Amino acid sequence: MSDISHRIEHDFLGEMAIPAAAYWGVHTARAVDNFPISGQTVAQMPELVRALAFVKKAAAQANAELGVIDAARASAIMQACDELIGGALHEQFVVDVIQGGAGTSTNMNANEVIANRALEHMGFAKGSYDKLHPNDHVNASQSTNDVYPTALRVAAWFGIEGLLAAMVELRGAFEAKAIEFKDVLKIGRTQLQDAVPMTLGQEFLAFAIMIKEDELRLREARALITEVNLGATAIGTGINAPAGYAEIVIPLLALASGVPVVKAENLVEATQDTGAFVQLSGVLKRVACKLSKVCNDLRLLSSGPQAGFGDIKLPARQAGSSIMPGKVNPVIPEVMNQVAFEVIGNDVTITMASEAGQLQLNAFEPIMGYSLYKSVRHLTNACKTLQVNCVQGIQANHALLAKRVAESVTLVTALNPIIGYERAALIAKTALALQGQEGSTIAEVAEALGIMSAAEMNALLVPERLTQPVRLTA
Repeated sequence: MSDISHRIEHDFLGEMAIPAAAYWGVHTARAVDNFPISGQTVAQMPELVRALAFVKKAAAQANAELGVIDAARASAIMQACDELIGGALHEQFVVDVIQGGAGTSTNMNANEVIANRALEHMGFAKGSYDKLHPNDHVNASQSTNDVYPTALRVAAWFGIEGLLAAMVELRGAFEAKAIEFKDVLKIGRTQLQDAVPMTLGQEFLAFAIMIKEDELRLREARALITEVNLGATAIGTGINAPAGYAEIVIPLLALASGVPVVKAENLVEATQDTGAFVQLSGVLKRVACKLSKVCNDLRLLSSGPQAGFGDIKLPARQAGSSIMPGKVNPVIPEVMNQVAFEVIGNDVTITMASEAGQLQLNAFEPIMGYSLYKSVRHLTNACKTLQVNCVQGIQANHALLAKRVAESVTLVTALNPIIGYERAALIAKTALALQGQEGSTIAEVAEALGIMSAAEMNALLVPERLTQPVRLTA
C-alpha cells in the first residue's frame, strides 16, 4: 500500500521520503538533518527569501530570452517567484541560517520550493521533476556561488532601507527636542566634571547630527553592495551559462527588485571577495557605537531622580524593581546598549569569516549574511523603540537646571577674555570655598573681591555669551 502522506525523492546519495505537502525536497531535507545549529531558519529572514526569488525570477527571464529554457517553464517559475516576493510560502524555507556549503542548502531550498510551486502552476504534482527540475530549470545558468552572494546583497539593501528610515525618524525626534529645549540653559560636562554652560537644545542637536552623519556613511556603504557576481556561476568563469547571460540577467534583476545592482568588473574576483560585507558591517558597528553613546548620555542625564544628574526626565515605561517600590529604570536606552554590543560582536564574526575565505570562494557567507541580518534588523527595531518610547517623551528638569546654572562657578569661563584667567580663577576658587554660604555666587564674590560689580557681572552672564562665540569690543 502506498503512503500518500509522503513522496519519494532521490539525489545521488539515495532516496528520502518527503512530506507530500512540502514544497521543499530531498536536498533541503538533508540540510535540515545536517545543520540543527541555531534553530533559526531562512524563513525568518524574509528579505533573503524575497531576494532569492528576485534572482530566480530574473534568471528565468534571461534564460527564456537566451533559449536555455522554454517559455512555459520560465513563466511558471516566474509566477512562483512572484508569490514568494509577495510573502507566500516563506515557511517552506526550513534550512538553518547557519550551514556548511557556502549557502548551497539555501539555494537548493529555493530551487525546490520554486520548482514544486511552478509544477503546480503547470498542472503537475509536486516532485514531477521530469516536467520541471530544480537544478536543470530553476537553477539554469546559475550556481550557489553567484546566486547566494547576489541574494545576500539584495537582501542587505532591503534591510538597510528600513534601518535608514528608522534612523531618519529617530533623528527627527532629537531635532524636535533640540527646538523644544533651545532656551534651556544647563551646565555642560567633560570627563563627568562641570565644564561650561550650554543649552539643552545644543546637547540634543548634537545627538541628531551624530545620527545624520551615520545616515550618510550607511548610504555610502550600501552603494558598495550593489556590485554583484551574478553570471559568474561556480568560480567566476561563467561555465554553464550562455554568452551574454550576465549582461542580460543583472539589469533584469535591477528592474524587478528596484535595487540598482551592476555587474562586477571581474567575476572571478567578485566571487571570492567579501570586502563589501566587511565594510558594511564596520559602518553598522559605527552606527551602533554612536547610538550606544547617545543612550549612555541619556541614562546619565536622567539618573536619579534624587541622587543623580537629573537634567532630564525619561518617560516611565515600566516598574524598575521587584523589591523597590516606585523605582523606574531607563530600560529603552538600556536595550539599545545591548543591541550595540551584539552588533559589535557580529562585526567580529563577519571580519573573521571574511578573512577565512580560501581561493576562489568564501564558504562562510551564511554566517556573514545572518550576522548582517541581525545587526540591521535589531538596530532598526531599537531605533524605533528609542524614538517612540523614549526620546519623544523626554522632559527637561527646568528648575534644577536653572538652579545649577545660577550657582555654577563654571560661568567664570565666559569672563576669561574680559578679566583674564587668573582673576577668573580667583573668583571661582573663592566661590567654591564659600559654597552654600551667604554671598557665594560668582557675581557676589567678584564684587567682594573688587574685580567687577555684581551688576556688571550679571550683564555679562547671559545665554548669548555663555553658549556661543561673541564679538568682543575694544
